[in-house]
Amino acid sequence: MITVTENAKNHAIDLIKTENRPVDTFIRVGVDGGGCSGLSYKLEFDNQLKEGDQMFEDKGIKIVVDRKSFLYLVGTELEYTGGLNGKGFVFNNPNANRTCGCGESFSV
Repeated sequence: MITVTENAKNHAIDLIKTENRPVDTFIRVGVDGGGCSGLSYKLEFDNQLKEGDQMFEDKGIKIVVDRKSFLYLVGTELEYTGGLNGKGFVFNNPNANRTCGCGESFSV
């Protein structure tokens, strides 16, 4: 399962409304090869399910992840931060052995 913090939930709702997205919009998260640590996170809004997708709901936010990415993201918490290093969504991934300084890539 992938969860969201209250802060991430609020920012996702605000972005969905601001961008006039359809009511069936969900957050699609995944993993791609690349980045300084080997794997990169990806996050986007979507409303089209694909074969093999897994959907989770936490705090009223639907999160979708493809089968391959789920193996790397199981147990991850999606947070939103507004700190000195910039603001945006952050992945708190218990499976990551190493992350880069910006937090956008990891290795397992």
